[in-house]
Amino acid sequence: MDVALISDTHIPSRASRIPDGFRERIEAADHVVHAGDFDSEGALSNVRAMASRLTAVGGNMDPRIGLPDRATVELGGVTFVVTHGTGSKRGYEDRVANIVREEAGEDAVGVAGHTHEVMDTTHGGVRLLNPGSATGAAPAERATMMTATVGNGEIDVETVRL
Repeated sequence: MDVALISDTHIPSRASRIPDGFRERIEAADHVVHAGDFDSEGALSNVRAMASRLTAVGGNMDPRIGLPDRATVELGGVTFVVTHGTGSKRGYEDRVANIVREEAGEDAVGVAGHTHEVMDTTHGGVRLLNPGSATGAAPAERATMMTATVGNGEIDVETVRL
C-alpha cells in the first residue's frame, strides 16, 4: 500500500496550491495522511478531491474546518497516529511521542507537522515522521512530503523534495 504523508499546506495564506509533482503522488496514493494546517476549507476540499482515502487532522491554523486534533488509522498492518504537534518547538518530540503512546502505544508511528521541518526519528521508542510543508510555506526552505510503502506491518519511508 502506498501512503502519501503531507502537512502544512497553508493555502491560501502562504501558498496558492500544492505543487504538481506532489499532486501526482497524492492522487496515485492508496491513502493520504495530512497532519494539519490546511489553512482553509477550500484547501481541505482540494486535498479530499485528490485523495482516494484521507486521514486528516486540524492544525493551529484550522480552527473552523471541523477536523479532529488526533486521528488513528491502520494501513498495511502499521498503525499511524496523526496530530499536528501544535505548541512550542521546545518539547515537540516529547509532546508528539506522548500523544502516540496515549492513542495507540509505542508500536505506532506518529505523523505530525507544525514545524515545517522534515523529520524521521525515533524518540523514546516511538517513530516520528514530519513531512515538512507540502507547499514550502515559510519557514520551510522548500516543498517536501513523504511517501510510505506499508505492508505486513512493515514501513519504508522516503522524503520527496521539490
